[in-house]
Amino acid sequence: MKQPTLFVPHGGGPCFFMDPADPQCVHSDPMWHPMQNYLAGLIADLPERPTSILLISGHWETRDFSVHVGDRPELLFDYYGFPPHTYTLRWDAPGAPDLARRAAGLLEAAGFATNEEKARGWDHGVFIPMKVMLPDADIPVAQLSLRHDLDPVAHIAAGRALAPLRDEGVLIVGSGMSFHNLRVRGPQAIAPSTAWDYALTQAVTDPDPVQRAERVAAWHQLPHAHFAHPREEHLLPLMVALGAGGDDVATCSHRSQVMGWTVSGYRFG
Repeated sequence: MKQPTLFVPHGGGPCFFMDPADPQCVHSDPMWHPMQNYLAGLIADLPERPTSILLISGHWETRDFSVHVGDRPELLFDYYGFPPHTYTLRWDAPGAPDLARRAAGLLEAAGFATNEEKARGWDHGVFIPMKVMLPDADIPVAQLSLRHDLDPVAHIAAGRALAPLRDEGVLIVGSGMSFHNLRVRGPQAIAPSTAWDYALTQAVTDPDPVQRAERVAAWHQLPHAHFAHPREEHLLPLMVALGAGGDDVATCSHRSQVMGWTVSGYRFG
């Protein structure tokens, strides 16, 4: 059965696992609970359980697209200043090297240069949301990098190239944040982030898939765009999910507020 594609917010650092007495529990701050509950329910909301997952994180960039072909990657704790126990978290899902190479083949057939990576660990854009979505770590995962130029049109086209995977039982997940400006938090972020979120959601859910792609590729023209994303690496996974979503209906599947930011997740199909 054909899988949808998703763009999910992955939170802030290890935000869902801050209790040293029980690191499997949600963050003690209730503001993260709606996002955690959304992530925890995603697999159950799919038409069927995926055979594997291809995940694009806002925390891995390479010159050309790269796929991780490791059998069982370690974790890369690429966050800083958090309690010691958050650097001992585990998420031991198997890698999916066959899926990674299949994805690379689709990208290359579409004209994209693609490389392989084995040594890098899964960054927190992978293991933090996936630890909530799949606490049993029982679905193989392959990670795809962003391309360092962060070209939205290229990333949408890459998503289109990857779309056949959906008919093979693969869930394509873009992991980022729809708002990501770490320098602005609290009340001063509420009004501009809400206006940005409304404009982004209107573009993402445009019923015309051609206009949808054009509007999202031109994200920098939306209100408060560079306030929301001083650098857009956390938005680019959305481009891949949107491209892979093709002509399918796009919906806003999550909205919550954290640190004064309005943050959304999206589903295609």
